[in-house]
Amino acid sequence: MRRVVITGAGTINPLGGDVPKTLAAMREGRCGIGPLDIRDVDRLSIQIGGQVRDYDEHSHFNRQQIALYDRFTQFTLLAAREALEQAGLTFAGRLADRSGVILGTSGGGLNTQDENYRAVYEAGKNRVHPFIVPKLMNNAAVSQVSMEWNLRGPSFTVATACASSNHAMGQAFNMVRCGMADVMVTGGSESMLCFGGIKAWEGLRVMSRDACRPFSATRNGMVQGEGAGVFVFEDRDHAMKRGAEILCEVAGFAMSSDASDIVTPSKQGAARAIAGAVADAKVNKEAVGYINAHGTGTAANDKTECAAVADVFGRHADQLMISSTKSMHGHLIGGTGAVELLACIMALRDGVIAPTIGYEEPDPECALDVVPNEARDAKVDVALSNAFAFGGLNAVLALSRA
Repeated sequence: MRRVVITGAGTINPLGGDVPKTLAAMREGRCGIGPLDIRDVDRLSIQIGGQVRDYDEHSHFNRQQIALYDRFTQFTLLAAREALEQAGLTFAGRLADRSGVILGTSGGGLNTQDENYRAVYEAGKNRVHPFIVPKLMNNAAVSQVSMEWNLRGPSFTVATACASSNHAMGQAFNMVRCGMADVMVTGGSESMLCFGGIKAWEGLRVMSRDACRPFSATRNGMVQGEGAGVFVFEDRDHAMKRGAEILCEVAGFAMSSDASDIVTPSKQGAARAIAGAVADAKVNKEAVGYINAHGTGTAANDKTECAAVADVFGRHADQLMISSTKSMHGHLIGGTGAVELLACIMALRDGVIAPTIGYEEPDPECALDVVPNEARDAKVDVALSNAFAFGGLNAVLALSRA
């Protein structure tokens, strides 16, 4: 099977509007979570989030495009633009036919749904814009990216709640590895920070009112964020032949299903996905130096994930660094794994481990090295990115230094 590398990365998220700004924020341990600036926020009991601040859609897209692009699609296109510019690829002829797009999202065009429910039910309007359906559908971002860059190969959207991005990137990895494609644009996007989106999550009673503090004994829930992360996965030989800069190698991927509970995570399910990714990468467990944790800041997730890591790695678990960047950018739901992959790339390329900020008190059930509050310099050869979703759907990526 072929080897797969990453030759481009792009993002827009609460920490920054591009990759350099995002990585700088992660190094500094800067928090992108703050008071929400959305309509009817006073009617919400949860009023904080990882919001993309000072965003003006009109500075990026014209009026006709805005009529077609929900906020999650806009974020995707901006992240894809950065990733593809870095990769330096032009898609025509055979390469266009052998290149595709797989992206993850959970809510899709939720902002568009929210706005139009208001128009129909609150304002009493009897008509909506004719492009509402193509604007709100979950595959809108994939379709717009494929059309923008002439990607004519396999293209689809994955929706597996909080694991959507990792599942999407895993499928893209497998397509390149097995020879179905030479290049895949992949990642994920989400924008659920609207009244309806927050109100729905309030009902689960898993949200924090003040901060995201993963692994800390004082944690009190998750915080939602928004944004996108997009990457170019490419056949290694293809990339080397054209002299592309290689950011890192995608070494392995594994998935599992808890098959047990719709909201309560399973240690066994998470452990099988983690162990599967390590086995697929064909590396020893001791080679793994860093794990970007799912780390939502809920008691159930944090203790289950730490227990799964301990089960898989045994004594080596004490030597691992494991951090949650959700403490900085919030939980981007379907887009979260894509933004978090940037922390893995930073660890492998730059030797910088992003911290878990907001950490206050040790939790005996999370007794691992969670890189509290400050970034750390360390050489890492292999990194994992964990994603564990409601419904018990787990997806773990393994990456190695180029």
